Amino acid sequence: MKKLLVVIDYQKDFVDGTLGFPKAVTLEQGIYDKVNKYLENGDKVLFTYDTHYENYLSTREGRNLPVMHCIKDSEGHKLFGKLVDFANAENTLHYEKRGFGIAPEDMLKIAEELGEDIEEIELVGVVTNICVISNMVMFQSQFRDADVIVDASLCASFDDLLHEKTLDVVEGLQGKVINRK
Repeated sequence: MKKLLVVIDYQKDFVDGTLGFPKAVTLEQGIYDKVNKYLENGDKVLFTYDTHYENYLSTREGRNLPVMHCIKDSEGHKLFGKLVDFANAENTLHYEKRGFGIAPEDMLKIAEELGEDIEEIELVGVVTNICVISNMVMFQSQFRDADVIVDASLCASFDDLLHEKTLDVVEGLQGKVINRK
């Protein structure tokens, strides 16, 4: 079975930077271990990077969330903590997205690179109610026959209630939620 792990936006600015929050810090070891497990099994891991530029505050997102974060080539744009070990690791892909989810045209390129025979896609990372669910929907739309899984124990939001509500929505969209408290 071909499997893919997607690590959503586990970057410095979302963990201990301008938009960081305590729960995000607690995910580091678990995500690190899961990435290692996938790579040891010969599976691929895709890291997404929330990516903005100096004009961020003039974008739709910037007007709604006026906090500069994840600016390309800044410290806050980099993977957090031990995950930097995977920055150039074999069987990893790295994708800079300019919005909540991967753009449809880029999802086609990713699907081509991965091959259409992916049977299981697991997502971990931050922020559950924004970027995790946005990417879950994109992967579910592109890989229609794959099981799409969200590991609740390795996802977090700045708002625990929104995190839980989002997991309900994931299940309502026929995604699988694992390791939910």
